[in-house]
Amino acid sequence: MPDQTISTGPADTELSAEDAKLVTLARGARARVGATEGASVRDQDGRTYAAATVSLPSLKVTALQLAVASAVAAGATKLEAAAVATDSDTLDGAGHAAVRDLAADAPIHVAAPDGTLLGTVTE
Repeated sequence: MPDQTISTGPADTELSAEDAKLVTLARGARARVGATEGASVRDQDGRTYAAATVSLPSLKVTALQLAVASAVAAGATKLEAAAVATDSDTLDGAGHAAVRDLAADAPIHVAAPDGTLLGTVTE
């Protein structure tokens, strides 16, 4: 799946407290290990999972893929929302696809490393 352009606009600037927490968790995961990206997801029971990009010679996993995998490994069957902290202006296609495997309509909030909301992908 190709990278997704992040939609921006006035309606995208306010997050619920639960979604703001996802951005905070994504930022923390990214900063903790100095990764390219950090991500977090919230499952159908309100549990959250955070992860950072993994880039090893034998394994490359985006932060969002790893957060989704952690949720699935813990028994999640649906996602309510996701967040990514990145300095990119697009959402990686692989992470986007992983979220869509569990939720066709979950918002994916994309934030800058400082927490500024860049936009939300809803497709």
